Amino acid sequence: MHRYLRILRTPFALLILMPALLIPMPALLGCMRGPCVAILAPDGKSRASVAVEVADSESQRETGLMFRKHLDEGAGMIFVFKDAAHRNFWMHNTEIPLDMIFADASGRVIGIVANAEPFSDKEVGVEGGSEYVLEVNGGFCAKNGIKVGDRFNFSGFSPQARD
Repeated sequence: MHRYLRILRTPFALLILMPALLIPMPALLGCMRGPCVAILAPDGKSRASVAVEVADSESQRETGLMFRKHLDEGAGMIFVFKDAAHRNFWMHNTEIPLDMIFADASGRVIGIVANAEPFSDKEVGVEGGSEYVLEVNGGFCAKNGIKVGDRFNFSGFSPQARD
């Protein structure tokens, strides 16, 4: 009887632990299958990884995440520009709150717009020149401790604008 209980406990423990093991998997699987931006602290420790859609053309950057009703956790869109310049964004026709992470030509985070208001036509941006802007779900930066001075690490794509 004792051996029988031990055998039953192992599958039961796996059932209890399985959901906890799977929480980060969508983001990790997304990064394994395609473009990804890892966000690193100044000491090199990973804060988060984001499976990204790449907006590296004018038409892709104009549309961005407009008309989306949902953005998966651990997913986002990276806007890639030809050069670093002051960038402003708006939330026109964007249905979900977003955090916008602005980075310079070296990928260093220079500013964050947190929880940008859906459907707002107000232009938002940060001081300084940005060559990259990463849009993620609102609250992402607070949840993951993303800060000015962190750095983007690109994988699965070339972070260069097509036009």
